[in-house]
Amino acid sequence: MTRLLLKPRSGFRILNLLFMAAALLIASNSANAQVRKAAVQTPPSGEEASASFNEYRGIQLGMLADDVRKKLGSPKDKGDEQDFYIFDETETAQIVYDKTHKVITISADFLKTGALTAKQVLGAEVEAKADGSVYKMVRYPKAGYWLSYNRTSGTSPLTTITLQKIQ
Repeated sequence: MTRLLLKPRSGFRILNLLFMAAALLIASNSANAQVRKAAVQTPPSGEEASASFNEYRGIQLGMLADDVRKKLGSPKDKGDEQDFYIFDETETAQIVYDKTHKVITISADFLKTGALTAKQVLGAEVEAKADGSVYKMVRYPKAGYWLSYNRTSGTSPLTTITLQKIQ
């Protein structure tokens, strides 16, 4: 049987490095949680009823799948639980349904400059991160849904707007 023998000093260094790595990981996760928490907001109770963005192309949460398809046309990919639409090379959408075929999630992607702004969607400006990206989520518990705005950085940003029923 072969044994791996570590000199006391090298064993201490390895253990020390492992503790440092664990501490950095914990600190990083804590910082990320604080950033995510800051980006999620619930409006004061009196302001909750009026979200700036509560439908997409006439589609609202709770609509039946058949009504969505009548309004938007035939999806590129059709299913019992989800439809995928491609409107052009810069705009797509996913509509997700529950077991009763009612809309529970609307997620639209825009790959173009000049897409909807955070102010148009959330009703307020959102400060961009250092890299130019933007993310914010607002919960509307009384209305029963949340709304998020996410824009990537770069010269050709991807903007995703998601409206989802709170389950």
